[in-house]
Amino acid sequence: MASPTLPLFQDPRITANNFANLNGQTYHYILGEPSTPTPTPKATIFLIHGWPDLSTGWRFQIPTLLSHDLRVIALDMMGYGQTAAPTAPPASLHLYGFKRAADDIAELARQLGCSSIMLGGHDWGGAVVYRVAQWYPQLVAALFSVCTPYFPLASSYVSTQEVVRAVPQFAYQLHLASGELERRLTTKGEIRGFLNAMYGGRSQTGEVAFDPFKGVDFEVLERVEKTKLVGDDVLDYYADQFARNGLHGPCNWYRTREANFKDEQSLERPSTIQCPVLFILATKDNVLTRDTARGIEKNIPNLTQREVDASHWALWQTPAEVNGHIQDWLENVVFGDKSRL
Repeated sequence: MASPTLPLFQDPRITANNFANLNGQTYHYILGEPSTPTPTPKATIFLIHGWPDLSTGWRFQIPTLLSHDLRVIALDMMGYGQTAAPTAPPASLHLYGFKRAADDIAELARQLGCSSIMLGGHDWGGAVVYRVAQWYPQLVAALFSVCTPYFPLASSYVSTQEVVRAVPQFAYQLHLASGELERRLTTKGEIRGFLNAMYGGRSQTGEVAFDPFKGVDFEVLERVEKTKLVGDDVLDYYADQFARNGLHGPCNWYRTREANFKDEQSLERPSTIQCPVLFILATKDNVLTRDTARGIEKNIPNLTQREVDASHWALWQTPAEVNGHIQDWLENVVFGDKSRL
């Protein structure tokens, strides 16, 4: 059930509980329909969240996109919220990979009668939307990513351990993939405390429970106080949703490097994204730093780059600035004279 206290679900343009069977798995999504005198919206945009988040992570962006006469689909991704969360094993980790996400998004677009869509992504969702554009270039007319830069297709398999040697702040991925998090955090209260810490909660002395170079510090987690970034209504809703299936599904996204590499062998190389792309850098993101985004224009000829003075949670921390960049891009690039929409 949707939380009655979240303003997003009080918007008459939005329905909270929509479900679709996509290639054999059930997905939950939020649907927003613009209020316009015309019978059809300008376009349909799919919003893809990351970790640890939900479709409601876009609660500040959805109204803005609706105001631009866009139909909005915000998905709970595989393993999250009310979407299926297969246990892997015995299920295949490919269910949590980019190719599967792309196929499922394309299938939902087909079911909704969309021959062309736009995409927006954050965190893992940002990585997903780039790959959707590569798997389905004729479907994706434009996309934006907040925080997550484009990472080129690998020519040979590189393990997470090898990636960490080159990019040390990615070491947390090893911890999240280890299984410890899902074993130790199982109750709704424990998960709520974990989410509170991930969303900016600190101890009285300023300690943080998440270190990108190490992962989650369970001792500090016990001392973390209330975050200032989100209210109790949001934390309660998120805790309810994450407690449905626990943290196994979300953590599976950190176990898919090899599965993604195998899936992507059939993609053409070098692979460029030809549609218009907006990348918004969060200058205080301590994982997806400015250095990780250097050179992304080589693979994206129609790239617009902007930035916000925010942490990884830029969607919530600086929503006006993020929305402003998206609006400018929509008006000046996407719906310009050369629009594919």
